[in-house]
Amino acid sequence: MSLRKRVYDILDAGERAGPTARAVNTALFGLILLNIAAIIAETVPAVSHSLGGALRWFEMLSVGIFTLEYVLRVWSIAESDGCASPVGGRLRYMATPMAAADLLAVLPFYLPFTGLDLRFIRGVRLLRLLRIAKMGRYSQSLRTLGRVFASRRSELLVALTVLVLILLTSSALIYYAEHDAQPDVFSSIPASMWWSVATLTTIGYGDVYPKTTMGKAIASVVAIFGIGMFALPTGILGAGFIEEMQNRRRRAVCPHCGKPLDESGTDPPKQADVDEEKGSTG
Repeated sequence: MSLRKRVYDILDAGERAGPTARAVNTALFGLILLNIAAIIAETVPAVSHSLGGALRWFEMLSVGIFTLEYVLRVWSIAESDGCASPVGGRLRYMATPMAAADLLAVLPFYLPFTGLDLRFIRGVRLLRLLRIAKMGRYSQSLRTLGRVFASRRSELLVALTVLVLILLTSSALIYYAEHDAQPDVFSSIPASMWWSVATLTTIGYGDVYPKTTMGKAIASVVAIFGIGMFALPTGILGAGFIEEMQNRRRRAVCPHCGKPLDESGTDPPKQADVDEEKGSTG
């Protein structure tokens, strides 16, 4: 086995990962968690003052590891069936969302050396939080969540469209009902959208509320619709999770013989047991 193939198997093994691949992925996952904790700690003045030097060294070490990981992934992706072309395959891989997340995770570290405006750099440093996106590569739970969203995107899009329509309709209705009574609060339909969002999400901050009888009637209907609209995506995602768990159970294989498990998740019967049963019934 070539070195490039070995690197590819370790970094992109997925569910067939061996001990080495699992150890590498676990270490990278832990490093991502430590980086997120370090980013949060930097915002605490006492921690930043006392551990500023250590946090900077840890940042440089992390960027070095993540950069090496990115380079190795781009180099070894040529072993993949869909990216066999040395140039085109690598370019296609670099354009994928996960590869872009890997690049953006280290890009802010190198930007200060480009001579850009430092005020811009302070904002770019927030891009380090995109290292959270790298967690999906190493977390089975996050990958499952992504598959659920992908499989239910059509239903979720329909629910989002209906929600936007209700938002626009409720904003227009409350504007015409309350504009004369509260011209400063409901000054326009866009300004009324804040009330619609707060009411549809059942938050109801209380800073903006209707005073007319018609406005209160509209608010009651909108609040009821809000409860139903947020229950709809919950049901869609719940059904998606159940379907994904069933599919994973069907795809599961026995760790001993490599044969697929049945839907109950139990091991397939051994051949000796099948022969014994045939002999007893014959």
